[in-house]
Amino acid sequence: MKKTVSILVIILFIGCQKTNDINKISIAFDTDKLNQIESLINTAISKNEIPGAVLLIAKENKIVLNKAFGIKNPNNGEKYKVDDIFRIASMTKAITSLGILKLWERGLIGLDEPIEKYIPEFKGVGVLNKFNPTDSTFTTKISRKKITIRNLITHTSGLGYGFIDGDSSIRSAFFKEKNKFMPYGVLGFSDEDVSIGEAIKKMAKMPLHHNPGEKYTYSIGIDVLGYLIEIISGQTLAEFLKKEIFIPLEMKDTFFYLPDEKKDRLVPVLTKKEDKWVIFNDSRFNVNYPIEGARKFYSGGAGLSSTVEDYFKFLSIFLNNGKYKNKQIISLPTNDLIKRDQLEKITRNPNLDLGHGLISGITRQKDFLNGATGGEGTIFWGGYFNTAYFSDSKYGIIGIIYKQTQEISESTSEKFRQIIYGSLKN
Repeated sequence: MKKTVSILVIILFIGCQKTNDINKISIAFDTDKLNQIESLINTAISKNEIPGAVLLIAKENKIVLNKAFGIKNPNNGEKYKVDDIFRIASMTKAITSLGILKLWERGLIGLDEPIEKYIPEFKGVGVLNKFNPTDSTFTTKISRKKITIRNLITHTSGLGYGFIDGDSSIRSAFFKEKNKFMPYGVLGFSDEDVSIGEAIKKMAKMPLHHNPGEKYTYSIGIDVLGYLIEIISGQTLAEFLKKEIFIPLEMKDTFFYLPDEKKDRLVPVLTKKEDKWVIFNDSRFNVNYPIEGARKFYSGGAGLSSTVEDYFKFLSIFLNNGKYKNKQIISLPTNDLIKRDQLEKITRNPNLDLGHGLISGITRQKDFLNGATGGEGTIFWGGYFNTAYFSDSKYGIIGIIYKQTQEISESTSEKFRQIIYGSLKN
């Protein structure tokens, strides 16, 4: 009997291994084709489309290309370096979302619990009904559903993002209060003396675009979840992420606010003026927030700065069954769940029909009909200052490209990904 049970266990184990690996494809890179990436970046620099970039490509969690291109500071001619630190903005969302999933794995929260259970300011939140543009007053109607943690993590809560909302009424209502941290702190790029808790409690009074769970609206919901992490853990978001993610993953250059000894590695944000690259300034917030100001606002949706190598370490766990080296960061089932679309029953915006898992956007089967590349379940996203990543479990590859620009239009990030997939061979 014992022998039969042992054989059964072995069979089940082998079956599980086969299930986990069944969609994985053994591939290699065609070096000549992959070298076209360097030509892509150098050509974009010579045409003045970008000032430069730092990129990283990995296969089976081994770095195959990590290189810096171009000039990062037009004032002194300093060139980009592979260990430069960039503002990664919305690439912060995946890291904070992973923090939420770690709390969920421990049974400390439920993904379908209402957020008002933990942040009572969200009780009675309403959907925008009428808006008066003359004085920015508004009325709301009672929401048919409560905002859940899953809604927040998948951008289906009905919350917006203020400065990029398509609905001008919501945008105006969002900014009607003149407190500085409404336009600054909620953006995530803050040097103000305000905490994320203070900002979220204030923001909870703003109207929703729509009933929770009915539509996808890109939002500051991950900032709300950053505050939830603080509530549940009893730590600041910075302390929690450092302990739970950055230290285990050996991410030594990822911070909300850079230590003094690392501040010189922060690259400037650039834009073009009269066809010349100049350092960018924004009237809405201090671009140098990672190294200046109160250093108090921990934005879970946009506040981190990091290097390409640190972010590679983060992405590597999703290609390694939730592990980093010999450390299990998340469970295998959670790692699989992350790559499953959460928006199947959501009303789609025809101009923004995308899949979203539990930490970021994902590639779905139907996306290939619209020109998507890579394997189904690939996770991807980008950041406000022109950074981007993807992590593809099917082909075992990671691509990260960092630039740091504003108010320009160019396509090197998309072409970077296209060339990588065009370089694959059996």
